Amino acid sequence: MIFENRHEAGRQLSERLRHLRDKDTVVLALLRGGVPLGYEVAMALNAPLHVVFVRKIGAPGNHELAIGAIVDGKSPKIVVNEGIARRFGLSRKYIEAEADKELKEIERRRKLYLKGLKRTSVKGKTAIIVDDGIATGSTMQAAVKGVRRWGTASIVIAVPVSSVDALEQLQGECDEVVCLSAPEMFGAVGYFYADFTQVEDDEVVELLQKANRRIGTISPAKPAPNRR
Repeated sequence: MIFENRHEAGRQLSERLRHLRDKDTVVLALLRGGVPLGYEVAMALNAPLHVVFVRKIGAPGNHELAIGAIVDGKSPKIVVNEGIARRFGLSRKYIEAEADKELKEIERRRKLYLKGLKRTSVKGKTAIIVDDGIATGSTMQAAVKGVRRWGTASIVIAVPVSSVDALEQLQGECDEVVCLSAPEMFGAVGYFYADFTQVEDDEVVELLQKANRRIGTISPAKPAPNRR
């Protein structure tokens, strides 16, 4: 299955999530590729759209290969794919140093993306965690562990495509998995999109603003000062 682009994949995903429309849900997109899909899902379900600040920890010389991931929070959580880490002979010191670098990037993005957005609580709600695809599963696993600590009633993972191994690994991590395609021969997420152009910061900000303006989760603008 090849998707035209992330928005088209998100619309297809939305059809499989219709049973959650009348639930108390929050859509949580993984940055940055998951945001266009999260936008389509949030619009279809009339739900708030927020983001999960989770960053991949890449292997030396191949950052696209995730050896783990870190998710932000009061106590940032590191999830490591032990098999890949052993294959590269990586120490805990290396992983923690890389995690520190990713936390700096998370802080930059938080300041940029969340300006004007009201904080959306997921306590007692169904959290739908959306991404454009899953390769090793480390990033999604970190996201689930982080979101679980926020007191959700249930967690749904929703992706257009996933490797079989990652899908099997994640089945026990959440309450429901919605995946449109899990091919035996995987390779990389980008192989399953005709257009896999990188999602830029400006697009993330625009989609978050548009989705949340619709349901009133944008902080009202401050009135201009009276200069008379």
